[in-house]
Amino acid sequence: MLFQTLETEHDGRGVCTVWLNRPQKHNAMSKLMIGELSDLADELRQSDIRVVILGARGKTFCSGGDLDWMRQQMDANKIDRAVGAQNLARMLHAWNTLPQPVIGRIHANAFGGGVGLATICDVAVGVEGALMGFPETKLGLIPATIGPYVVARMGGAKARRVFMSSRSFDTNEAVLLGLLASVVPVEQLDEAIEAEVEPYLHCAPGAVASAKELIHGLGLKIDSDIIKATVSALVSRWESAEAKEGIEAFFKKTHPPWNLAVKHVKKTF
Repeated sequence: MLFQTLETEHDGRGVCTVWLNRPQKHNAMSKLMIGELSDLADELRQSDIRVVILGARGKTFCSGGDLDWMRQQMDANKIDRAVGAQNLARMLHAWNTLPQPVIGRIHANAFGGGVGLATICDVAVGVEGALMGFPETKLGLIPATIGPYVVARMGGAKARRVFMSSRSFDTNEAVLLGLLASVVPVEQLDEAIEAEVEPYLHCAPGAVASAKELIHGLGLKIDSDIIKATVSALVSRWESAEAKEGIEAFFKKTHPPWNLAVKHVKKTF
């Protein structure tokens, strides 16, 4: 299958590397990319691929959801808004439940949905100096559809530290938060990814898939009810006045009216 926003590479060992390939847009997730990621997940699920590596081209791993797409969702009718949110939620669920182990290659900054993609990986390795974060609330939005996967990875207590404040944090803090397994210098990233891949090549693929399925059964249940709740939450934010103000301010390169930090001037004496 040919893709417009993704690239895939296969080696002779049964390892498939998937590259997000919208570098000019910082690999922001557009409607097309979301659809292609879903299609690829279906293809991988039916294949004999043993390990999947998720990486990205360009200077950014993934900047999150494409804001042009979000603005279109906000301008759409209620039914189309729900469909857009459902498509995003279904894509994340499809990748989270792939039978193959998924290794995240986080070579650069990841924000919002980009962090969400890291959390649907079974293990993610980042590079020194990269930044991560959930900037949604700065835009009047919330990290809704990625929320279950973020909380499953971090736990509620750690999620509270970064999920709502929109503050950026580096990859070393991301390890402490549980988002990344390890951080390496950029020149050692490929070696670190190979170290995560190689052990699986000694394992029975069916047993690996069964073990992964068991983990999902024992952990936080991300079922249809949870997914439906996140879709509803995202649609509600798309319909909010805050989101309209936040997205409009972003495109106008101004500040939304509820951003008090830029209005505060510290007096010195």
